[in-house]
Amino acid sequence: MLIPRKIDLQKLEELLAQFPVTAILGPRQCGKTTLARQLAVDHFFDLENPRDLARLENPQLALEDLQGLIVIDEIQRSPELFPLLRYLTDTRSEQRYLILGSASRDLIKQSSESLAGRIAYYHLSGFRVDDVGGDHTRQLWLRGGFPRSYLADTDETSNRWRESFISTFLERDIPQLGFDIPASTLRRFWTMLSHYHGQLMNYAEFARSFGVSDMTVRRYIDLLEGTFMVRVLQPWHVNIGKRLVKSPKVYLKDAGIFHSLQSIETAEQLLSHNKLGASWEGFALECACQAIGESDRELYFWRTHAGAEVDLFWQNKGQNWGLECKFADAPRPTKSMRNAIADLELEHLWVVYPGGERYKIAEKATALPLSEMIAGQL
Repeated sequence: MLIPRKIDLQKLEELLAQFPVTAILGPRQCGKTTLARQLAVDHFFDLENPRDLARLENPQLALEDLQGLIVIDEIQRSPELFPLLRYLTDTRSEQRYLILGSASRDLIKQSSESLAGRIAYYHLSGFRVDDVGGDHTRQLWLRGGFPRSYLADTDETSNRWRESFISTFLERDIPQLGFDIPASTLRRFWTMLSHYHGQLMNYAEFARSFGVSDMTVRRYIDLLEGTFMVRVLQPWHVNIGKRLVKSPKVYLKDAGIFHSLQSIETAEQLLSHNKLGASWEGFALECACQAIGESDRELYFWRTHAGAEVDLFWQNKGQNWGLECKFADAPRPTKSMRNAIADLELEHLWVVYPGGERYKIAEKATALPLSEMIAGQL
């Protein structure tokens, strides 16, 4: 079954029309290749395919006479191509390139140095609420957005796929990126990190619990963040004369992966689990990041030591916006909300919850069902 990803296709087509090179960044198995093949592609190279690798042994000879849209998948495996792409895009106006990669930080560093001013980046996660429809948000929450996990015949099959994905990621993908970390160690670290999902990250405390140094903890988190498994949300600092929290918050990006690491396999187990609230917050926050468009925005959270907070803060068109995730039947206005609206001078505060009715909470605050949180809504 193929679920159309109309929002992502539209945004990619806009970038391809504007830039000679567009990069889709995202985790393995999130649908980058499937999405790319839905475009009007003229030439496709997959660097995990031995035949395509052989074709690119002499890359300039292979590429310079091609015309139209050229896709290069898993490009992080051949970083030596970036300088050539710069030359080709400067001398072959009839060529456009779409490159796909699963290692964000390295890919951005390599490409930005060679292709500055010539490349646009598009971050692709799993399925959006827009893709599956508002009636299926509970399944999206439980299984996560990876296509094969979401589309599995049963919850059991979905969980089995995610367990296989985690093992493959740790045993094959991480070593291929050049990291020499035992899979069992990183699995234990990832599982322990899942208990911090949605919490402030105290590196020293985590390091003591795990039995390693602060720097090792930071290195492991950087690795998981750079491969799109983890979101590290930085605090927003403004000079408002209040003591602000300055530690980052950490989230596992995919709800299904979080559930697998927490051994949650069914909706019944999720609803009775002590991480229910954290799970909802992380899921709703990722849906919001997709709706806002994280390729175009810097995203933060905000919290004071007095307890006022917003889960997500961003700026758009010269205005400040905030979002709170509440697992509640009917969110009501709170002192924290009023303080956040005033202190951050918010144009509006959205309070995302699992109910089905949108309603006004306060003058600048609206309760928004997650099922209605679509692209362009926020």
